[in-house]
Amino acid sequence: MSWVFLGVLILIGIAWLVYALRNMDRRLVMRGLRWIVGGGAGLIAAAALLFRRIDIAMILGAVAASVLLHGRLGQFSFDSVGSGPSNVSKVRSRYLAMELDHDTGELTGRVLDGQFAGWDLMDLDEAETRALIEEIGRDSESVNLLESWLDTNRAGWREYFAENGASRADNGRSNGAAGDPVAEAYAVLGLEPGASDEEIKAAHRELMKGVHPDRGGSEFLAAKINEARDFLLGR
Repeated sequence: MSWVFLGVLILIGIAWLVYALRNMDRRLVMRGLRWIVGGGAGLIAAAALLFRRIDIAMILGAVAASVLLHGRLGQFSFDSVGSGPSNVSKVRSRYLAMELDHDTGELTGRVLDGQFAGWDLMDLDEAETRALIEEIGRDSESVNLLESWLDTNRAGWREYFAENGASRADNGRSNGAAGDPVAEAYAVLGLEPGASDEEIKAAHRELMKGVHPDRGGSEFLAAKINEARDFLLGR
């Protein structure tokens, strides 16, 4: 019975460790693993020298030097794994630039063009927000982005604007093209250009956890993330 109890405690401990590692910064995890592996190999190499096992000491010494000095163990790189895709999505349209931090849920935005160019959306008051909606009304992508920002940062804005005679921008109007579509797709997924298909899929899965409509996220941002993945994988 005591062995069963001990086994249950070990399983609980392993489950807790896995959960803790999944919620830690990957850079910190890989940095710690680098020192554990490199330091462990160095200690074993020193012990092998004491027992006059020169062959083992040379092999493990080389492993320790490679891990500690260069962050590599053969083809495996601690640095590349630790510097994985950021957890931030970036979306741009003709008038707006948005960034969604999936760790905190914070959605920030700034105006790129028009009378409010350079302004942070958080600095706009009611009248200025109305004016911005009116100004960008011909660019449906910018309208969708602004509505996503307002839904996140100005809860109840639709009802308030409706009660106070606010006019919404019409849907289905011409879209504005902005920048390089390949670079924009990578930015949406929080990846650097040249990322592999596996990195694209992994970033997509991670980002969708925070914006999927079934979990109360933004339908528009979820669509942009899906679109970025499909675009990059289809190239």
